[in-house]
Amino acid sequence: MMITIDPYTPQKRPDWDAFVASSRNATFLHLRPYMDYHADRFADASLIARDTRGRIIALLPACRRGATLSSHAGLTYGGWLLGPERVDINTMMELWEVMRGHLADAGVTELIYKPVPHIYHKYPAEEDLYALWRAGARLSARQVSSVIDLTCPLPPRKDQRHKLALASRAGLRIGPSDRWADFWHILEGVLAGRHGTRPVHSLDEILRLHAALPDRISLWGAESPDGRLVAGTVLYLTDTVVHSQYIASGDEGRAAGAVGALYAAIADRYSAGGRHRWLDFGTSCEDSGRVLNAGLAEQKASFGARATVYDTYTLSI
Repeated sequence: MMITIDPYTPQKRPDWDAFVASSRNATFLHLRPYMDYHADRFADASLIARDTRGRIIALLPACRRGATLSSHAGLTYGGWLLGPERVDINTMMELWEVMRGHLADAGVTELIYKPVPHIYHKYPAEEDLYALWRAGARLSARQVSSVIDLTCPLPPRKDQRHKLALASRAGLRIGPSDRWADFWHILEGVLAGRHGTRPVHSLDEILRLHAALPDRISLWGAESPDGRLVAGTVLYLTDTVVHSQYIASGDEGRAAGAVGALYAAIADRYSAGGRHRWLDFGTSCEDSGRVLNAGLAEQKASFGARATVYDTYTLSI
Protein backbone atom coordinates (compact mmCIF):
# COMPACT_ATOMS: atom_id res chain seq x y z
CA MET A 1 0.00 0.00 0.00
CA MET A 2 1.27 3.46 -0.87
CA ILE A 3 0.56 5.74 2.10
CA THR A 4 0.55 9.53 2.11
CA ILE A 5 0.30 11.86 5.10
CA ASP A 6 -1.10 15.36 5.13
CA PRO A 7 -1.84 17.82 7.94
CA TYR A 8 -5.27 18.33 9.43
CA THR A 9 -7.04 21.61 8.65
CA PRO A 10 -10.40 22.84 9.95
CA GLN A 11 -11.91 22.24 6.50
CA LYS A 12 -11.33 18.51 7.05
CA ARG A 13 -13.28 18.43 10.32
CA PRO A 14 -16.32 16.50 8.95
CA ASP A 15 -14.08 13.77 7.53
CA TRP A 16 -12.04 13.67 10.75
CA ASP A 17 -15.07 13.26 13.00
CA ALA A 18 -16.69 10.69 10.71
CA PHE A 19 -13.53 8.57 10.81
CA VAL A 20 -13.27 8.87 14.61
CA ALA A 21 -16.84 7.59 14.92
CA SER A 22 -15.95 4.43 12.96
CA SER A 23 -12.47 3.90 14.42
CA ARG A 24 -11.70 0.79 16.45
CA ASN A 25 -9.60 2.62 19.05
CA ALA A 26 -10.78 6.25 19.03
CA THR A 27 -13.05 7.78 21.67
CA PHE A 28 -15.08 10.98 21.82
CA LEU A 29 -11.99 12.77 23.19
CA HIS A 30 -10.70 12.66 19.60
CA LEU A 31 -13.75 14.38 18.14
CA ARG A 32 -13.09 17.97 17.18
CA PRO A 33 -15.77 19.41 19.52
CA TYR A 34 -13.69 18.02 22.39
CA MET A 35 -10.18 18.53 21.00
CA ASP A 36 -10.76 22.12 19.94
CA TYR A 37 -12.06 23.44 23.26
CA HIS A 38 -8.46 24.17 24.27
CA ALA A 39 -7.15 25.05 20.80
CA ASP A 40 -5.77 28.32 22.19
CA ARG A 41 -3.35 26.37 24.43
CA PHE A 42 -1.87 24.01 21.86
CA ALA A 43 -0.61 24.41 18.29
CA ASP A 44 -2.54 21.67 16.49
CA ALA A 45 -0.36 19.50 14.27
CA SER A 46 -2.65 16.52 13.72
CA LEU A 47 -1.98 14.19 10.80
CA ILE A 48 -4.18 12.29 8.35
CA ALA A 49 -2.91 9.12 6.63
CA ARG A 50 -4.47 8.03 3.32
CA ASP A 51 -4.13 5.06 1.00
CA THR A 52 -3.51 5.14 -2.75
CA ARG A 53 -7.19 5.84 -3.40
CA GLY A 54 -7.17 8.83 -1.07
CA ARG A 55 -9.19 7.08 1.62
CA ILE A 56 -8.39 7.89 5.25
CA ILE A 57 -6.81 4.90 6.98
CA ALA A 58 -5.58 6.51 10.21
CA LEU A 59 -5.53 9.77 12.17
CA LEU A 60 -2.96 11.12 14.61
CA PRO A 61 -4.27 13.76 17.05
CA ALA A 62 -1.18 15.85 17.72
CA CYS A 63 0.21 19.21 18.70
CA ARG A 64 3.63 20.73 18.24
CA ARG A 65 5.97 22.77 20.37
CA GLY A 66 9.30 23.62 18.80
CA ALA A 67 10.81 20.48 17.32
CA THR A 68 8.65 18.15 19.43
CA LEU A 69 5.42 16.60 18.21
CA SER A 70 3.10 15.23 20.93
CA SER A 71 0.10 12.98 20.47
CA HIS A 72 -1.69 15.03 21.96
CA ALA A 73 -0.42 17.06 24.94
CA GLY A 74 -3.97 18.16 25.75
CA LEU A 75 -5.43 14.65 25.77
CA THR A 76 -5.03 11.76 28.19
CA TYR A 77 -4.30 9.38 25.30
CA GLY A 78 -3.98 9.57 21.53
CA GLY A 79 -1.70 7.76 19.12
CA TRP A 80 -2.69 6.56 15.68
CA LEU A 81 -6.46 6.07 15.46
CA LEU A 82 -7.22 3.18 13.14
CA GLY A 83 -10.15 2.29 10.95
CA PRO A 84 -11.96 -1.01 11.39
CA GLU A 85 -10.23 -2.88 8.56
CA ARG A 86 -7.44 -1.35 6.51
CA VAL A 87 -4.50 -1.13 8.93
CA ASP A 88 -2.92 -4.45 9.91
CA ILE A 89 0.58 -4.84 11.35
CA ASN A 90 2.28 -4.70 7.93
CA THR A 91 0.43 -1.52 7.03
CA MET A 92 1.32 0.00 10.39
CA MET A 93 5.02 -0.66 9.80
CA GLU A 94 4.76 1.16 6.47
CA LEU A 95 2.76 3.98 8.05
CA TRP A 96 5.41 4.39 10.75
CA GLU A 97 8.20 4.80 8.20
CA VAL A 98 6.18 7.27 6.15
CA MET A 99 5.37 9.23 9.33
CA ARG A 100 9.03 9.43 10.37
CA GLY A 101 9.96 10.74 6.95
CA HIS A 102 7.12 13.28 7.05
CA LEU A 103 8.14 14.50 10.51
CA ALA A 104 11.82 14.72 9.62
CA ASP A 105 10.98 16.82 6.56
CA ALA A 106 8.91 19.10 8.80
CA GLY A 107 11.81 19.64 11.22
CA VAL A 108 10.48 17.45 14.02
CA THR A 109 13.25 15.75 16.00
CA GLU A 110 11.25 14.15 18.82
CA LEU A 111 7.89 12.37 19.05
CA ILE A 112 6.00 12.05 22.35
CA TYR A 113 3.47 9.27 21.81
CA LYS A 114 0.56 8.27 24.07
CA PRO A 115 -1.20 5.16 22.72
CA VAL A 116 -4.86 4.54 23.51
CA PRO A 117 -5.05 2.05 26.44
CA HIS A 118 -6.51 -1.29 25.43
CA ILE A 119 -9.62 -0.89 27.59
CA TYR A 120 -10.78 1.83 25.19
CA HIS A 121 -10.43 -0.35 22.08
CA LYS A 122 -13.61 -1.54 20.40
CA TYR A 123 -11.45 -4.10 18.58
CA PRO A 124 -7.75 -4.92 19.16
CA ALA A 125 -5.54 -2.07 17.92
CA GLU A 126 -2.03 -2.42 19.33
CA GLU A 127 -0.18 -2.40 16.02
CA ASP A 128 1.41 0.89 17.06
CA LEU A 129 3.00 -0.67 20.16
CA TYR A 130 4.91 -3.13 18.02
CA ALA A 131 5.94 -0.37 15.60
CA LEU A 132 7.12 1.77 18.53
CA TRP A 133 9.31 -1.03 19.84
CA ARG A 134 10.75 -1.76 16.41
CA ALA A 135 11.53 1.95 15.95
CA GLY A 136 13.48 2.04 19.22
CA ALA A 137 11.07 4.17 21.24
CA ARG A 138 11.61 4.26 24.99
CA LEU A 139 8.93 4.11 27.66
CA SER A 140 9.15 7.57 29.25
CA ALA A 141 6.08 7.56 31.53
CA ARG A 142 3.71 4.97 32.93
CA GLN A 143 0.61 5.97 34.87
CA VAL A 144 -1.29 3.27 36.74
CA SER A 145 -5.08 3.43 36.70
CA SER A 146 -7.63 1.39 38.67
CA VAL A 147 -10.30 -0.46 36.70
CA ILE A 148 -13.26 -2.75 37.35
CA ASP A 149 -14.34 -5.30 34.75
CA LEU A 150 -18.11 -4.83 34.85
CA THR A 151 -18.70 -8.25 33.28
CA CYS A 152 -17.15 -10.03 36.29
CA PRO A 153 -16.52 -7.50 39.08
CA LEU A 154 -14.63 -8.36 42.23
CA PRO A 155 -16.63 -7.73 45.41
CA PRO A 156 -15.78 -4.60 47.42
CA ARG A 157 -13.75 -5.12 50.58
CA LYS A 158 -15.34 -5.25 54.01
CA ASP A 159 -14.61 -1.59 54.78
CA GLN A 160 -16.41 -0.49 51.61
CA ARG A 161 -19.39 -2.69 52.42
CA HIS A 162 -19.52 -0.92 55.79
CA LYS A 163 -19.50 2.48 54.05
CA LEU A 164 -22.30 1.39 51.72
CA ALA A 165 -24.35 0.58 54.81
CA LEU A 166 -23.54 4.05 56.19
CA ALA A 167 -24.75 5.68 52.97
CA SER A 168 -27.96 3.70 53.09
CA ARG A 169 -28.63 4.69 56.70
CA ALA A 170 -27.86 8.33 55.86
CA GLY A 171 -30.57 8.27 53.20
CA LEU A 172 -28.33 9.55 50.42
CA ARG A 173 -29.98 9.92 47.02
CA ILE A 174 -27.67 8.80 44.22
CA GLY A 175 -28.12 9.43 40.51
CA PRO A 176 -27.54 11.68 37.48
CA SER A 177 -27.46 15.35 38.38
CA ASP A 178 -27.44 18.78 36.73
CA ARG A 179 -25.89 20.55 39.73
CA TRP A 180 -22.58 21.28 38.05
CA ALA A 181 -21.86 24.54 39.90
CA ASP A 182 -22.48 22.91 43.30
CA PHE A 183 -20.20 20.02 42.44
CA TRP A 184 -17.47 22.31 41.11
CA HIS A 185 -17.53 24.19 44.41
CA ILE A 186 -16.91 20.92 46.27
CA LEU A 187 -14.27 19.78 43.76
CA GLU A 188 -12.28 23.02 43.83
CA GLY A 189 -12.33 23.04 47.63
CA VAL A 190 -11.08 19.46 47.89
CA LEU A 191 -8.32 19.91 45.31
CA ALA A 192 -7.13 23.20 46.79
CA GLY A 193 -7.27 22.03 50.40
CA ARG A 194 -5.78 18.57 49.97
CA HIS A 195 -3.50 18.86 46.96
CA GLY A 196 -2.94 22.57 46.29
CA THR A 197 -4.26 22.17 42.73
CA ARG A 198 -7.24 23.08 40.59
CA PRO A 199 -9.35 21.03 38.15
CA VAL A 200 -7.90 20.79 34.65
CA HIS A 201 -11.20 22.18 33.34
CA SER A 202 -12.89 25.32 34.59
CA LEU A 203 -16.61 25.16 35.32
CA ASP A 204 -17.29 27.09 32.11
CA GLU A 205 -15.18 24.66 30.08
CA ILE A 206 -16.83 21.52 31.45
CA LEU A 207 -20.27 23.03 30.89
CA ARG A 208 -19.39 23.80 27.26
CA LEU A 209 -18.08 20.26 26.77
CA HIS A 210 -21.19 18.79 28.38
CA ALA A 211 -23.39 20.93 26.13
CA ALA A 212 -21.45 19.80 23.05
CA LEU A 213 -21.36 16.11 24.09
CA PRO A 214 -24.29 15.55 26.48
CA ASP A 215 -24.43 11.79 25.88
CA ARG A 216 -20.71 11.43 26.60
CA ILE A 217 -20.09 13.72 29.58
CA SER A 218 -22.41 13.56 32.57
CA LEU A 219 -22.53 14.31 36.30
CA TRP A 220 -23.67 11.94 39.03
CA GLY A 221 -24.35 13.27 42.50
CA ALA A 222 -25.07 12.16 46.05
CA GLU A 223 -27.64 14.32 47.84
CA SER A 224 -28.55 14.42 51.52
CA PRO A 225 -32.21 13.87 52.51
CA ASP A 226 -32.68 17.66 52.69
CA GLY A 227 -31.41 18.10 49.11
CA ARG A 228 -27.81 19.27 49.58
CA LEU A 229 -25.18 17.91 47.18
CA VAL A 230 -22.51 16.23 49.33
CA ALA A 231 -20.46 14.41 46.65
CA GLY A 232 -20.31 13.85 42.93
CA THR A 233 -18.37 12.51 39.99
CA VAL A 234 -18.04 13.58 36.36
CA LEU A 235 -18.31 10.60 34.03
CA TYR A 236 -16.78 10.31 30.57
CA LEU A 237 -18.67 7.63 28.64
CA THR A 238 -16.81 6.03 25.75
CA ASP A 239 -18.00 3.01 23.79
CA THR A 240 -16.30 0.58 26.18
CA VAL A 241 -15.43 2.53 29.35
CA VAL A 242 -17.19 4.50 32.07
CA HIS A 243 -14.39 6.79 33.20
CA SER A 244 -14.54 8.85 36.39
CA GLN A 245 -12.89 12.09 35.26
CA TYR A 246 -13.44 13.92 38.56
CA ILE A 247 -14.62 12.71 41.97
CA ALA A 248 -15.04 14.80 45.12
CA SER A 249 -16.83 14.61 48.45
CA GLY A 250 -17.31 17.17 51.21
CA ASP A 251 -16.95 16.37 54.89
CA GLU A 252 -20.57 15.28 55.21
CA GLY A 253 -20.27 13.07 52.16
CA ARG A 254 -17.12 11.41 53.49
CA ALA A 255 -18.78 10.72 56.85
CA ALA A 256 -21.73 9.10 55.05
CA GLY A 257 -19.67 6.94 52.65
CA ALA A 258 -20.94 8.87 49.61
CA VAL A 259 -18.08 8.00 47.22
CA GLY A 260 -18.53 4.26 47.64
CA ALA A 261 -22.27 4.63 47.19
CA LEU A 262 -21.75 6.64 44.01
CA TYR A 263 -19.45 4.05 42.48
CA ALA A 264 -21.70 1.15 43.50
CA ALA A 265 -24.72 2.82 41.86
CA ILE A 266 -22.73 3.64 38.72
CA ALA A 267 -21.41 0.08 38.45
CA ASP A 268 -24.96 -1.29 38.83
CA ARG A 269 -26.32 1.11 36.22
CA TYR A 270 -23.74 0.44 33.54
CA SER A 271 -23.20 -3.27 34.10
CA ALA A 272 -26.96 -3.72 33.69
CA GLY A 273 -26.83 -1.89 30.35
CA GLY A 274 -24.28 -4.35 29.00
CA ARG A 275 -22.65 -1.81 26.69
CA HIS A 276 -19.66 -0.74 28.78
CA ARG A 277 -17.17 -3.33 29.96
CA TRP A 278 -14.89 -1.24 32.15
CA LEU A 279 -15.30 1.23 35.02
CA ASP A 280 -12.09 3.29 35.15
CA PHE A 281 -11.38 5.23 38.36
CA GLY A 282 -8.44 7.07 36.83
CA THR A 283 -4.76 7.26 37.65
CA SER A 284 -3.14 7.47 41.09
CA CYS A 285 0.30 8.78 40.15
CA GLU A 286 2.39 11.91 40.06
CA ASP A 287 5.61 12.83 38.26
CA SER A 288 4.83 10.76 35.13
CA GLY A 289 4.14 7.69 37.26
CA ARG A 290 7.34 7.77 39.30
CA VAL A 291 5.36 8.57 42.46
CA LEU A 292 2.40 6.40 43.48
CA ASN A 293 -0.29 7.83 45.73
CA ALA A 294 -0.55 4.63 47.72
CA GLY A 295 -3.55 5.73 49.79
CA LEU A 296 -5.57 6.71 46.72
CA ALA A 297 -4.66 3.47 44.96
CA GLU A 298 -5.65 1.49 48.06
CA GLN A 299 -9.04 3.24 48.21
CA LYS A 300 -9.75 2.33 44.58
CA ALA A 301 -8.63 -1.26 45.14
CA SER A 302 -11.11 -1.48 48.02
CA PHE A 303 -13.93 -1.05 45.48
CA GLY A 304 -12.64 -4.12 43.61
CA ALA A 305 -10.55 -2.23 41.03
CA ARG A 306 -7.24 -3.53 39.67
CA ALA A 307 -4.47 -1.98 37.60
CA THR A 308 -4.13 -1.06 33.97
CA VAL A 309 -1.57 1.40 32.60
CA TYR A 310 -1.52 4.58 30.55
CA ASP A 311 1.85 4.73 28.78
CA THR A 312 3.91 7.44 27.11
CA TYR A 313 6.76 6.74 24.69
CA THR A 314 9.50 9.01 23.39
CA LEU A 315 11.09 8.50 19.97
CA SER A 316 13.91 10.37 18.29
CA ILE A 317 13.08 11.09 14.66
